[in-house]
Amino acid sequence: MTDVTAPAADPTQPSAELSGHAGELAVAVARAHGVEHMFTLSGAHVFPLYDGAVKADPPMRLVDVRHEQTAAFAAEATGKLTRTPGLAVLTAGPGVTNGVSAVAQAQFAGSPMVVVGGRAPANRWGSGSLQELDQPPILAPVAKSARTLPTAGDVVAGLDEAFDLAGSSHRGPVFVDVPMDELFNAATSPWAGARRSAPVTPDPDALGAVARLLAAAERPVLILGTDVWADHAEQAALGFVEELGIPAITNGMGRGVVPGGHPLLVTKARGQALGTCDLAIVVGTPLDFRLGYGVFGGKDGAPPAQVVHLADSPAQVSSHATLAASASGDLSQVLTGIANALAPLARRSWNDWVGALQASVAAATERDAALLSAEADPIHPARIYGELVPRLADDAVVIGDGGDFVSFAGKFVEPKRPGGWLDPGPYGCLGAGLGAAMAARLARPSSQVVLLLGDGAAGFSLMDVDSLVRQQLPVVMVCGNNSAWGLEKGPMQMLYGYDVAADLAPRTPYDEVVRALGGGGETVTDPRQIGAAIDRAFDAGVPYLVNVITDVNAAYPRNTFGI
Repeated sequence: MTDVTAPAADPTQPSAELSGHAGELAVAVARAHGVEHMFTLSGAHVFPLYDGAVKADPPMRLVDVRHEQTAAFAAEATGKLTRTPGLAVLTAGPGVTNGVSAVAQAQFAGSPMVVVGGRAPANRWGSGSLQELDQPPILAPVAKSARTLPTAGDVVAGLDEAFDLAGSSHRGPVFVDVPMDELFNAATSPWAGARRSAPVTPDPDALGAVARLLAAAERPVLILGTDVWADHAEQAALGFVEELGIPAITNGMGRGVVPGGHPLLVTKARGQALGTCDLAIVVGTPLDFRLGYGVFGGKDGAPPAQVVHLADSPAQVSSHATLAASASGDLSQVLTGIANALAPLARRSWNDWVGALQASVAAATERDAALLSAEADPIHPARIYGELVPRLADDAVVIGDGGDFVSFAGKFVEPKRPGGWLDPGPYGCLGAGLGAAMAARLARPSSQVVLLLGDGAAGFSLMDVDSLVRQQLPVVMVCGNNSAWGLEKGPMQMLYGYDVAADLAPRTPYDEVVRALGGGGETVTDPRQIGAAIDRAFDAGVPYLVNVITDVNAAYPRNTFGI
């Protein structure tokens, strides 16, 4: 029998049994699944989990925050960055419900995370004890699984299953709660090591069908999304692009799979590529509003394009779009299998198509240069990126938490490596930024971490700068402050000729909030001072916010409002 509290115990190695109180058991299982940090906000319902973390050998780091949403968003971002499920521990009742938005974001984005909730004691259930709430039914619609582990003896198997489920295709959040009295109880449970589900092998016939469509295409385009990174398929994807010479567009955490500046990365010619292609192959991302719901081609006299959807699991293959072919399974095997099936087939030359897209990329780059160096007063948001992008290292982690301001980031920031871009994703949830920055600084301690905040988004979570300061986690924050909910102000004016509930206090000094919490910062109103301010932020060694006052009328030119 293995005592998880004993110094010699190694819960990452198979053994016959684990014993201890339920908090110790939970920490042992989490560590066996690769968890290094427990994100939380203190609550008595989950004290045994803290005891388990403190007494583990070595201890598991507790990262405590000022709002449970930050803990949950940090766990969600950890799952994205490390591709190992992040762990959030939330106390019962409001602690759990405060984390629901982050769980929903994880479900939409396919982020592996496990949330362990406190729960009112079983021996008092129905009597009206503090924060007595049946939580799994609330989480069930936005999680892969949500259930109660009723006894201490259920914790080892239940959490082992939770972590495996969260980290298996299609990845996502899993919620469990444990009654408070049972969490304090001890148990001995069988243990054969962390379970790992095997990857799903794709159907060779489906891959062959995709290869034949690709061989016949004159103007193909490849769209690479978040699940390419999540499924460890980034090398296979880049090899596919370079071996075949196919132009590619990236989105979500697919950004960086084809490095910024690569001749086959045509994201800057997105409209032309998606509008005039004859075959769109979408890999690892849903056919949602960001991709025109799966309708491509039809622009400038081009006929509608055929569409192929490649997903990491069968349930992720689009059911609403008209597909010419589809395949699912381990995405490395999918992409390698298509390339192998294509090799013996005669295919058309794509040189003219690639050349036309590259010319459009060059023209867009030239047009962008004027905005990136704009001397406008008030400052054009693009100028911020003109100063920031040249200062980013290849391994920088860039986090977007905002609407209009972060849309500019999507246009101008092209990561050089995969796994370095976090954005709100299709759920579009503001307030994720401070948790994501915390996760990034812990997961990538030697990398630059830059959090891009709209001034609206800053109001959701800026208090958690306190958590960054207390735990010595320096992050560079850049706030595009246009004193408005920019993503709503413009569309409302377009629809009604006026706007309401869209303005914020002018020129709010968010940097003073950061300084009050122990960090650093400054306000910038002159575009020529942005670069020096960003340099000071990188050199500060503390959380530092550059509060840039921008032009509310310089809105991002978007083609969709997400509906």
